Order: sequence, then structure tokens, then C-alpha cells
Amino acid sequence: MISAYTGTQIREAEKPLLDSGMGAVLMQRAARGMAGAAITELRSRGRRLYGSSVAVLAGKGNNGGDGLFAAAHLAGRGMRTTAFLASDTAHPDGLAAFRRAGGRVLTLTDANAGELAALAGRADVVIDALLGTGAQGGLRGASAELVSRLAGGSHGLVVACDVPSGVDADTGEAAGPVLPADITVTFGGAKAGLLADPGADFAGRVVVVPIGIEDSLPWPAMRRLEASDLAALLPRPARRSHKYSRGVLGVVAGSPAYPGAAVLACRGALSAGVGMVRYVGPPEVADLIRHSCPEVVCSTGTAAETHVQAWLVGSGMDGTDEDEMQRVRDAVDSGLPTVADAGALPVLPDVLAPQVVLTPHAGELASLLQRLGADLDREAVDASTLAAVRRAAGLTEATVLLKGASTLVASPYQDFYSQSEGTPWLATAGSGDVLAGIIGALLAQVGSDVGRFRGMGIDPDERWAAIAAMGASLHGLAGAAAAAGGPLTAGRICDALPEIWGKVSTLSN
Repeated sequence: MISAYTGTQIREAEKPLLDSGMGAVLMQRAARGMAGAAITELRSRGRRLYGSSVAVLAGKGNNGGDGLFAAAHLAGRGMRTTAFLASDTAHPDGLAAFRRAGGRVLTLTDANAGELAALAGRADVVIDALLGTGAQGGLRGASAELVSRLAGGSHGLVVACDVPSGVDADTGEAAGPVLPADITVTFGGAKAGLLADPGADFAGRVVVVPIGIEDSLPWPAMRRLEASDLAALLPRPARRSHKYSRGVLGVVAGSPAYPGAAVLACRGALSAGVGMVRYVGPPEVADLIRHSCPEVVCSTGTAAETHVQAWLVGSGMDGTDEDEMQRVRDAVDSGLPTVADAGALPVLPDVLAPQVVLTPHAGELASLLQRLGADLDREAVDASTLAAVRRAAGLTEATVLLKGASTLVASPYQDFYSQSEGTPWLATAGSGDVLAGIIGALLAQVGSDVGRFRGMGIDPDERWAAIAAMGASLHGLAGAAAAAGGPLTAGRICDALPEIWGKVSTLSN
């Protein structure tokens, strides 16, 4: 499991070592790690080290010092290094080491920003060490001009030092301009802002360099499940399992206008191993489900009459049928674990419970927050996804999953997950319906298995967020496998899921 932290958490873990005089040691560890990551990346691209050029964009603080020391290490490997100092002052020890290694030093001004941007753009490696985790706001003045020109033109491999300059390490908010990194080398632990959009847009591949503070880190601000975690958490039928013991999911979804959403939700649930799916809804939608998924048991009864372990409600519902909306409310009122998607969101009570998993996209989350009194539109949600999902979980007391390139999950206890295994090709009609089906199937199968999560160090009260993150991870993995680098349809996610499940499960054997 990947753990991510706020900048404050990292700085507090560093403080005892800094107070004991180990600041220089920590900086050297960070610099060596960053230089090593840059070398590894260059070699993976078939580039030679000797004679290659490095441009280090150095701020005046410790982040700039890390970058200067890293560039000095690279100079020792035969690389030609140039420092672009953002001000007349720079980290003194880092600058001295850089000069001793033979580096060239240029000072950025308003007058030469364009010229230096062109020079930096010709380098084989650009190290972004302008702003670190403690910076407030984005780049200004000549530094902003330099980075804006670099980002808009051609340039070499970009290595961000701890965080891309302008990205908030805690929230992922980005104050432009930001130079997108190919890799971000971050120290001590991943930063939460690197795993949340829009920060993740700029981070590239995140490489964590240990510097000796890891044992002092607190409970993480955010976590990301890995394949090995899925292997430990996914259910497996026992020898004498039967369809009822493997979980029964009730589905209230679809409408005459959008019947396919119900089909895809049911297919997603079936592909995710649930023992039985019971569909309750309009006859015309039920007929389509019977033809597409004959395994599903269909009826036109009420939610109260339907015996299940969990509910999925809302996918493809347009809100025009009051009987259907009442089924949604009855399912949520049952107290059973429930995934509430799309059309269910506008009719839910304002205050819910942790076992209710809301699955909005950014526009739906903005509408939900506005209904609850928060003045946020879709643009504001996109600009600060972590803050938005945190606020929604706090206001609704539900578990909230915000769909996106980085899918975020927040519990009302303020526990957070970020999953990003997918592909942009997952942005296709019906993909969210399949995700809802996967999460619903997992709720039915493992929602009551408290011990499964406690054994993984997950608080039982937080298991609903972990289950939602499991669903997002499986959905992303299956989507990436189905796409194979090209377009896909939502149904192919369902087709790919059993094989992905099988591959992941073997990791625990």
C-alpha cells in the first residue's frame, strides 16, 4: 500500500533530525536519490550520460539546494550542468558544491527570461527545483515567465524535485504556470498532492526516495491500494460456498430512456464475483436485462420485499418515475451497504451514513455540494478535487468516490484513497455504470467481513472507503487491459475483469 503525506507531516518528521544537526545529511540523501532517479530514467530511454546536458532551475530555499546538490552529482558522472538561479541568493552549500563540480551559473531576470528558457529547453535534463512543499502560491515574475515558455515549447526529460513547482503538496491544487514533470522524485514519502488531480496531471511517475524519516511518519494523509493489497482483500469462494453465501446484490437502476445503464451495472456486478444479482425496476428494462444477463433475477417488487446484502441504485435513472425514486429511497433507508450513482444522487437525504458510497463525477459532485450549501461549480471541483471530495464526505457523512483520472475516495472519518490504474480510454459511456456494479458486488461480498480489513491495518469503520478504492482499482486495471492502448466500450471492461481478478489473486499464493 502506498502511503502519502502532507508537507507538514513530512517537515514534522524531519524536525528532530534537523534539530540534531543532520540537515546536511538529509539533503545529501535526497540529492543522491534524485540524481540516481534521473540517471535510471535517462538510461531507460537509451540515452548516454557522459556529455549530456542538465539545466537545474533553482529557487533560493532548501528545494533549490536539493536540486543543486543533485546536479553536482550528475556533473560527477560527466554531464554538463547549468544552474538557472531564480534570485541573487541561493542555498549556499548547494551552490558551492555545484560550482566545485564545474557547473555554470546563470541568474534569471525579467530581461533574460526568454533567452534562458530557450537555453534550458535545449538541455537533455531539466531539474525543477524552484518551489518546495512549503511554498504558498505559484511562481511569479521571471520564474513564471521561464517556466511558461519551457512548458509551451520543446524540452528534455523533466525531473521535479519533491513536487512540481506550483503544485500544492497537500491538496494537489496547481497555481500556474507549472512545468509538467516526467518523473517527480519526492523525499521521505509521497506527497498527497501528487496523487490528487490536478497535481497528478503534472507529477508524471512518482519516485519516493527514503531519507531516514520513514519510521517517524504518522498515519498517512492518503493511501493507494496496490495489486498485493487487492490480492489480500478480494473475496474467494470457499469449497462449500453457495450463491447466497457469496453475496446478493439488489439493483435499482435504468429507465426507459437509459436501459443500457442497468444492463452494464448488472454485468459489472456479475463480473466482480457476486453470487446473485436481483434487479427491481421497470418491465421494459427488466426485459433487456433478461436478454443480456440471463443470470439476473428480475422483478417489479419493492426494495423492502427484496432480500439482499447490498444495494446499487441510480445508474441510468432520469428522476421522472416517482415509483423508481421511492425504490431508491427505500434501499438507502434499509441501512444496508449501498452504492448510489448518477440519478440517485439528487433524491438522497442530505445526511447519510458511511456504508452509503456515493459515486459522482465532477459535475454531479458540484451539484451535490451546491444543494448542501457549498458554492462550488464544476470548474472549482476540478481545480481542487481532494478538497471537494473531503467536503462532500464531511457534509453527507457518506463515503464519497469522485470519478476521474485519479479517482479519489473520502470517508466521513476523513480517510482518503487515490487510485489511478486506468487509461484515458475509460472515459466512455457506461464506464461509470460498470464501476458502480463492481463496487456494489464488493459491498455485498465483503461488506460484513470486518476481520478481512482489520488484518490489513484498515479500521473497520473505514472499510467502506477501502471497498470503494478496491472497486476503482479493479475497474482501472480491467479497463487498461481491455483497451490495450486503444479505444474500448464499457462492456469490454466487464469481459476483462475476471481475468484481471484471477491475475491479482495469484499474488497471494
